Amino acid sequence: MKPAKEVRVGNIIMVDGKPFIVLRSDVNGSSRTGFTYKWKMKNLLTNAPLENVFRGDDKFDVVVLDKKPVTYSYFADPLYVFMDEEYNQYEIEEENLGEALNYLKDGMECEAVFYDGKAISVELPITIAREIVYSEPAVKGNTSGNVLKDAQIENAIEAKRFTIQVPLFVSQGDVIEIDTRTNEYKRVVRN
Repeated sequence: MKPAKEVRVGNIIMVDGKPFIVLRSDVNGSSRTGFTYKWKMKNLLTNAPLENVFRGDDKFDVVVLDKKPVTYSYFADPLYVFMDEEYNQYEIEEENLGEALNYLKDGMECEAVFYDGKAISVELPITIAREIVYSEPAVKGNTSGNVLKDAQIENAIEAKRFTIQVPLFVSQGDVIEIDTRTNEYKRVVRN
């Protein structure tokens, strides 16, 4: 059990018997009157948001989730199926994947996150390489400063193509490196 003052953003805690991830923490108060912690959280099983205020000495169970390397296999509407090296399949709902949906590609390696023996989400590598499948050509004369344009990257489901901001010199067919934490272009890998 950890007191509220030791719980950090990103920790998974149990609230009323349900697992929540702390997305944001605001601290109010003083050392004389005591601190309160206003947390913005998300239920890991249902994705339902929750905001609540706790005293600094309220205690919580901090949960450590299991992780296992898996490979994205296929989409079985409405579930995404991942497979581990022993050919066990894990189905994860679309709403639990969050931004990982933008980057999923057949055969992509990532880590499945498990709670109570059930796969609840996936964690992507920090950087990935994706091909640009569509981008507008650069406009002549528009080169002052750091000018960016939209480009669509390849992923497993065409209807969910993700658009990212890239420099003007990047063109269709180029392979770029993307930071999955910030959804930002890093560099051209191959053109």
